[in-house]
Amino acid sequence: MPEHTTPTVAQRPNPTLTRLTSGPLPILGAAVLWGTTGTASSFAPAGAHPAAIGSAGLVLGGILLFLVGRGSTASLLTGSDTRTRARTWGILLLGAVAVAGYPLSFYPAVANAGVAVGTVITLGSAPVFSGLLAWYVDRTRPSARWAAATVAAVLGCAVLVLGPDLTGTPTPVNSLGVVLALVAGFSYSLYAIIAEKLIRRGHTSGAVMGTMFAGGGVLVLPVVLATGAAWLATVNGALVALHLALFTVFLAYWLFGRGLRHTPAATATTLTLAEPAVAAVLGVALVGERLPLVSWSGLVILALGLAVLRVPLPRRFQHTRR
Repeated sequence: MPEHTTPTVAQRPNPTLTRLTSGPLPILGAAVLWGTTGTASSFAPAGAHPAAIGSAGLVLGGILLFLVGRGSTASLLTGSDTRTRARTWGILLLGAVAVAGYPLSFYPAVANAGVAVGTVITLGSAPVFSGLLAWYVDRTRPSARWAAATVAAVLGCAVLVLGPDLTGTPTPVNSLGVVLALVAGFSYSLYAIIAEKLIRRGHTSGAVMGTMFAGGGVLVLPVVLATGAAWLATVNGALVALHLALFTVFLAYWLFGRGLRHTPAATATTLTLAEPAVAAVLGVALVGERLPLVSWSGLVILALGLAVLRVPLPRRFQHTRR
């Protein structure tokens, strides 16, 4: 008969480590994968439309997410009354529209305003939109810690990405690109908030993310067909689409969904500001880009902002905050 023993302190799970592995780390892992998007897209054939590249990745990745989560998708249809199910599906439809809106606005924003400006405005505005949406939905004002960390992370992101322009001759900002980037930032924050709320209601992250991204893939499929899909038949085009589908959509949003179970969407969108840092490092390591000193200082500020957001507060501050 096995002997029953009480777990020792060393055997007990570390609460802080458990919170990290169940929340922030999966989200940071997703940000790392998203950071490969620009490098991977640069290998696409010259004739591929920017919106079609992102949309193709969403279509394929959305199908994979749906197939993986289809066993639990039925949970969205059962266990509640007709009115609740209808409301859930209405929210999922809104999430699918937001998912589709991201590539349709972000890639044209980058094409119009440039990679640096489009990326900074999109990623910088997303945490702000998420905080405002969370405030509106939950009637809970964002914490001062979140605000300070977000300001630092957004500032670091801006300095990192805009560093070359700050040290050289700035280029005019395209107003259409700015608007599209803001739409992309809002779309991203909206589907993150929707996913978080549904997951925290007890639905599995696989069912929620799979349904939303499959729906978003269906909505952007006409864009892929209308802009021409011949580039997908080339070796480079197929490899780029597969990379975007497998890593920046399927695996990244699988991790993102797991992280949202234990991390508020407003915090999650701030954590994903690590994406441009990954993209910058990849650009230096793989593409041969060079970053000025001011950009490296922005990388440090960004890292400090993310650290402020996730390092546990001292116990005395936890008590005073209650």
